[in-house]
Amino acid sequence: MMRRGLWIAVAVAVVIVVAGLLVAGSYVSAHNQMVAKQQAIQAQWSNVNVVLQRRADLIPNLVSTVKGYATHEEKVFADVDQAREALLAAHDPKSAMQANGQLDGALGRLLMVAEAYPNLKANENFLELQDQLEGTENRIAVERHRYNEDVQDYNTYIRQIPNNFWAQIGGFQPDNDYFTSTAAAQQVPTVKF
Repeated sequence: MMRRGLWIAVAVAVVIVVAGLLVAGSYVSAHNQMVAKQQAIQAQWSNVNVVLQRRADLIPNLVSTVKGYATHEEKVFADVDQAREALLAAHDPKSAMQANGQLDGALGRLLMVAEAYPNLKANENFLELQDQLEGTENRIAVERHRYNEDVQDYNTYIRQIPNNFWAQIGGFQPDNDYFTSTAAAQQVPTVKF
């Protein structure tokens, strides 16, 4: 009888240890996945930031070229400079996204000013800068899309069962910083002469 009780106790202990190892393994696996997904978001944000910086670097040359033709458009130039400075000063994705929206609107107004000057539109330097800016805008769109995919992947993962339980224990929070266009960037700029 004693021997039978000992075997039952050993079997129960083995079951508890195996269950504990399975739970611990599940937690470690989920935790590592969440960390990897957070790192993917940060790496992709870095890629977005690189192309935003490229665009910010092109803007002074574009503004200088347009200034040579449209000297009376100081408000547009000031808006572009102010928006560019806000983008360069942004230290997190949320503030960079807001500054990017301002810059989108300001660049739209600058390009509308350029449309009014036929000589400027034929200027080789302006055309080259405009092509570079267009290519950069395409890169921004691609990197922004990839960033949003990584945010969606992470958010979905930490909300799925049982990951939501492990996320709560590990302190992982949803990332709500999708990179979307602002209302101002969606409006067509109007330029009056």
